Amino acid sequence: MKRTVTRAAVIRALLRKDLVLYARDTVYLVLTLVVLLATPLLFRAIPDRVDEELVLAVSPPVRVLLEGSASALESLGVPEEEIARIRQADLSAQEGLLLVEFADAEQLRKAVEGTLQVWRTPDGEFVFRDPASGEKRPKRARRVELQVGVALPERFVADVAQGKRGLEVTVYTNASAPPELRRAVTSFVREAAYQIAGEALPVTFPSEKEVVVGVDRLGAQIPVRDKMRPMLLFIVLMMETYSLASLVSTEVIERTVTAVLVTPAKVSDVIAAKTLFGALVSFAQALFVLVLIGGLTAANWSIMLVVLIIGAVMFTGVALFVGAAGKDFMGQLFYAMIFTIPLLVPAFAVLLPGSVAPWVRVLPSYPVIDVLVKTTVYGGGWREASGPLAYAVVWLVALYGAGVLALRRKVASL
Repeated sequence: MKRTVTRAAVIRALLRKDLVLYARDTVYLVLTLVVLLATPLLFRAIPDRVDEELVLAVSPPVRVLLEGSASALESLGVPEEEIARIRQADLSAQEGLLLVEFADAEQLRKAVEGTLQVWRTPDGEFVFRDPASGEKRPKRARRVELQVGVALPERFVADVAQGKRGLEVTVYTNASAPPELRRAVTSFVREAAYQIAGEALPVTFPSEKEVVVGVDRLGAQIPVRDKMRPMLLFIVLMMETYSLASLVSTEVIERTVTAVLVTPAKVSDVIAAKTLFGALVSFAQALFVLVLIGGLTAANWSIMLVVLIIGAVMFTGVALFVGAAGKDFMGQLFYAMIFTIPLLVPAFAVLLPGSVAPWVRVLPSYPVIDVLVKTTVYGGGWREASGPLAYAVVWLVALYGAGVLALRRKVASL
């Protein structure tokens, strides 16, 4: 009696064959292991906090500015209540400002230039270190990077209080500092001068609530590590495209697929086995990395599973198309890069500040990375993810359909 072979049994046999071939491919097997091991290590090496404090160097020290100016004002006959107001002035009482004081302008210039290092101890004291002199690094101290500094005249406060004009203030800026920082410090000095002189600013600003648009993240900035989490997941999903495309291309070039079709297996069985193999491997790797980098929570686990499945099947469709188009290893690798590099563009566009260009939003990978960013970085839920996921499913059907059609035609031509 002849036993009937079920489609499920055929697909299982093909899956076992693909797993054996995958394990024998040393290049992609080693690459997969490296990615799975290196990704969590790289994630841990990325900074996990955002320093929103502006470090400003000033010379001479604020105490010298206030005391010297107060003495000068006394000799000029300024009323005592006005001198008391000047003594109580605090130039460092600005939110998000760390003031580093230097004895003279030359020392300040060296610190901004980088030839003089500034270290901050746990108790808040600053230690200056000259690397050229061989001085040891202070213990348990944190390096303070200075990008901008302000050198003021010692009689700056007195002259401003007296209403003098044309006072010379030097702003030192490191070559790596953005131009916006220099303009911000210049505005800060100008505002401090108005405050010392007891005059109101020449312009009136509305309240902060009226000018901040979108989500105000002042004091709650997203660390670089959290921003890189969706990028790393996306790369892990995409990497499986190369290995599956190589597997399909090898079977097509060596005509292994024609030998398989002599058995009870059909073309649909081969495609189903390749789809399951590629999607499961890609999904398992991405889920493994997601757990290691801490992106799976009780609130977002359902969204993450859905978007990882969609991404895995989407890149499996790309791999089927690439594997059917490649005529050799180099050809398959070339086609894989042509398709995957453009799909990587939305990952950078979404993470970088600013609005995303319309042509980027059209790319198939945009809704996938958009959901990953909204869910893992900003804590979005199904309300924010439902629209992009529906859009991703449309691209999924198109890409997977193109891959299946290309592979069917390739097998039929053998």
